[in-house]
Amino acid sequence: MGGVALDDGSTGVKAPDGGWGWAVLFGCFIITGFSYAFPKAVSVFFKELIREFDVGYSDTAWISSILLAMLYGTGPLCSILVNRFGCRPVMLVGGLFASLGMVLASFATSIIHIYLCTGVITGLGLALNFQPSLIMLNRYFSEKRPLANGLAAAGSPVALCCLSPLGQVLQYEYGWRGGFLILGGMLLNCCACGALMRPLVPPKKSETPGTENTPDDGNKKAKPKLLDFSVFRDPGFIIYTVAASIMVLGLFVPPVFVVSYAKELGNEDTKSALLLTILGFVDMFARPACGIIAGLQWVRPRCVYLFSFALIFNGTTDLVGSLSKDYTSLVVFCIFFGISYGMVGALQFEVLMAVVGTEKFSSAIGLVLLLEAIAVLVGPPSAGRLLDSTKKYMFVFLLAGIEVVVSALVLAICNLLFIKKKPEAPETAIENGETVEAMNPSSTPPRQEPLKANGNSEKLKDSGDLRAENVTEDSTEAETFLNDKDD
Repeated sequence: MGGVALDDGSTGVKAPDGGWGWAVLFGCFIITGFSYAFPKAVSVFFKELIREFDVGYSDTAWISSILLAMLYGTGPLCSILVNRFGCRPVMLVGGLFASLGMVLASFATSIIHIYLCTGVITGLGLALNFQPSLIMLNRYFSEKRPLANGLAAAGSPVALCCLSPLGQVLQYEYGWRGGFLILGGMLLNCCACGALMRPLVPPKKSETPGTENTPDDGNKKAKPKLLDFSVFRDPGFIIYTVAASIMVLGLFVPPVFVVSYAKELGNEDTKSALLLTILGFVDMFARPACGIIAGLQWVRPRCVYLFSFALIFNGTTDLVGSLSKDYTSLVVFCIFFGISYGMVGALQFEVLMAVVGTEKFSSAIGLVLLLEAIAVLVGPPSAGRLLDSTKKYMFVFLLAGIEVVVSALVLAICNLLFIKKKPEAPETAIENGETVEAMNPSSTPPRQEPLKANGNSEKLKDSGDLRAENVTEDSTEAETFLNDKDD
């Protein structure tokens, strides 16, 4: 999913689990970093934006919320574009949009302009990069997919560790306008990452005598659906979607507000921004570690329950973190939140890939992100409005923790009650290198050719003639006996 060959996902090519896949993984690492770190890193500029445009916390929270909503809500559009044009061209265009939005936002004269430029345009550009990169990662890795997902997801905390302090420095040196302009230039790197997304092409079949009439034309006519809604027939997909939609109501709230929380306690701006760096540093190691654990033979079939545990861990951290009263307690909160947040980040798309499989993943992720977008659009602004009315961050963190814990309970309990273990799907067998004949033993058996060896064929002919002569003699004797009896 670019270029000349469209990676429509129906080629049945075995995932290489390496090779050029490591370049794809690197590109996905960078894209994931930009996609998830930007909504948090932009929060460094919130104080300046509040003073510049005379708005409240809830108004600035809409910037991160719209960014995430575009990242999630344009999922079906991304799925259609990817299935139609491939990953590479979609990501190249997305990189241009992401950069353009931040550049235009640097000339904003009202908070509405920030919403449209940073939120909508940059958000759309990041979405056109994020989803295709995950689709390509899923196609290049099978056996090592949990590890690949963990490593790719680590791009988010690495970027956060870099972008948060960088944003603080840019704000001091150039103001928020200069900072937005420089960040827009950095987003052009998305185009370079998109160029790495080389589609998987099946090997050319060698022509052998007697294969001229193979049904290749039928395969060419069977084009993939631009958006496959049949995933809604899968109860596992429905359970995942409902749980994920509840999860995102509170998952992104603490990283957005933790810097402002520290400033409210009287800490200086640089020290407060360091909290995101600490969170990101811990998150950076938690994601690959969780990917390794999820790839273990006895854990991988139960990754849904590992994901549920990660959500409970994250929600409990929010509940306890709501009691923070000083900078030290916020540091401890960021450490534990980084661990749990990293586990969630490493597992969320690995679980979806395991639920729907490779063939339907491009459509499934688009539909999931669309449904999550509604919750993402509501979550941070609702938390900001709650903060404006109560003036206490404790209630913001309590609400976020409750929402994440509820999502974990929905996912675990519903899977335990309604999901039964399925037999191995044909597409899974293809990924493992099995042939179609091995998967479908009931297919038409090969036609048995007559024996052509000289000795065997002659013996077969002689024995057949002998049997025919014996039958003739027996029938003649029976006829003579009956005639004699009649006489």
